[in-house]
Amino acid sequence: MSDPLVSLVMVGLLSIGCQYLAYKIRLPAILPLLIVGILVGPVFGVLDPDALFGDLLFPVVSLSVAIILFEGSLTLKFGDIAGHGNMVRNLCSVGVLVTWIVAALAAHYALDLSWQLAFLFGAIVTVTGPTVIVPMLRTVRPKTNLANILRWEGIIIDPIGALLAVLTYEFIVASQDSAISHTFYTFGKTIGIGFVLGLAGGYLLGLSLRKNLIPHYLQNTAVLTIILAVFAASNYVAHESGLLAVTIAGMVLANMKNVDVEDILEFKETLSVLLISGLFILLASRLNLDSVIEVGAGVFVVLAAIMFVARPLSVLASSFGTGLNWRELALLSWIAPRGIVAAAVSALFSLKLEEIGYEGASIIVPIVFLVIIATVVVQSLSARSVAKLLKVRAPAPTGFLIFGGSKFNRLMAKEMLNQKLSVCIADTNWDAIREARMMDIPVYFGNPMSDHAARHLEMSTFGTVLIMSPYKQLNPMIAYHFEYTMGKDKVWGLSNNEQTARPSHQVGEHYAKKLTLFDEGVTYGYLATAVAHGGSVKTTRITEEFSYEDYLKTYGTRVTPLIGLDDENRIHTFLNGKELIPEAGWRVISLIVPENETI
Repeated sequence: MSDPLVSLVMVGLLSIGCQYLAYKIRLPAILPLLIVGILVGPVFGVLDPDALFGDLLFPVVSLSVAIILFEGSLTLKFGDIAGHGNMVRNLCSVGVLVTWIVAALAAHYALDLSWQLAFLFGAIVTVTGPTVIVPMLRTVRPKTNLANILRWEGIIIDPIGALLAVLTYEFIVASQDSAISHTFYTFGKTIGIGFVLGLAGGYLLGLSLRKNLIPHYLQNTAVLTIILAVFAASNYVAHESGLLAVTIAGMVLANMKNVDVEDILEFKETLSVLLISGLFILLASRLNLDSVIEVGAGVFVVLAAIMFVARPLSVLASSFGTGLNWRELALLSWIAPRGIVAAAVSALFSLKLEEIGYEGASIIVPIVFLVIIATVVVQSLSARSVAKLLKVRAPAPTGFLIFGGSKFNRLMAKEMLNQKLSVCIADTNWDAIREARMMDIPVYFGNPMSDHAARHLEMSTFGTVLIMSPYKQLNPMIAYHFEYTMGKDKVWGLSNNEQTARPSHQVGEHYAKKLTLFDEGVTYGYLATAVAHGGSVKTTRITEEFSYEDYLKTYGTRVTPLIGLDDENRIHTFLNGKELIPEAGWRVISLIVPENETI
């Protein structure tokens, strides 16, 4: 396509389309992105990234990968890793070395690659990635500790694997007489400069945010620009140390006290989705299908070695002293999909080696892409069954996510916790979240639809979402989002009586069917008024002597049943239009208004 403007817009539209398709089919977006990239590139010849960007292609790739790694490192809070830090640390050190050596040996003997190219390939495929891990975890729903280990490994290992590839590349291009000394010098310089500039950049940036030296409306743009400056400066001083520098800077920002990175993270998440999508289409469109075919049958030996030898050995070598049982280790051994960083780094170094005339360098990209395809497809389709077979899936979700942190919601959540129910309150209002925290109620501060929430909210524990907030514009969006991710009859909201009286306040018919929570006429305003008049949330046990009918007669119109727990501890939510009659042995959580109070 000759018009650069049309080509760029096409990449953007295809990126969003692939992301939407992945959302609908519930698979990692990397699969449709890869297929579309191959179709518009080598198959139909519609897109030629080299002609479109020219000499700017790989600077664009490098900057994009830097932003992706920085965004991922902003989620690395040390407090989140408590209890399984040893396993993550070992996977990102010992595990990386094991994978590197096994993959290199397999590539050398099965594909007849030179030792230099084999070890470069091995370094590149050590990385997994959060962009493919997170969607897979949503489907697999492993135990919380396993999910956290895989998520943290995916984020931390990206820059480590990229750095290992840098060092291997430096070894390859060094002269034969000084290769070892050159490599050690490069290692020390790259690590030192990356750490120093990353620590300094992250700390100074954190101080400026803490002291409000940057106007709020400029914070997102300023952080992005400064981080790219740190990346460029680090690369200028020590070749390819920028990836390490931006990762360290992100970790420093994430763990500094009194530095709020939520707004920055939300901005970077949006930017990362676009960058990841567009970048992968561009890289996939550069594939040479003839070179893929020429790889030969030996690639299947390499794939088997990576999936069935390297990963299990790296997990086993990393597991000593972690307390994980064999079932948990088996699942960790099966889930290790490769993602965008592997694709970007392979393309980057392959081009650089080709430029200096290194023989056989072009084979690296097709092999890496085949590894990405195989690991993502096979593991995405099988990981859920494997987790179920190993009995390491999280229990069927029975907890409640309550959107809205009003006083009534806090009282209700506290009583649910007293009854040993799992519950979490999500709200964008800090005052409401602070009050809930003071009551020892689990909370999430922010938009529960965000990518940040997808990584930090343990959605595998929630079976029901209750929408009880005053945010009339946001409530329907929350409902549609969680209905899709959790399924039908999992999301319920409070009634809105205004919709029957005011045409301008009417909501969609599909959404209106969800506004049946608790009972007819129970609105946000009713609950707020009831609590203001002294209403309380209590639990009552139904017995043979005190039936549910007796219970209703005793309290009359003063009671609003909320949640029922039967004698087998199964949870039932009271809904308008759905008859629910608790029997003996049930416990009923209800809102009870004091006598002589009119609501």
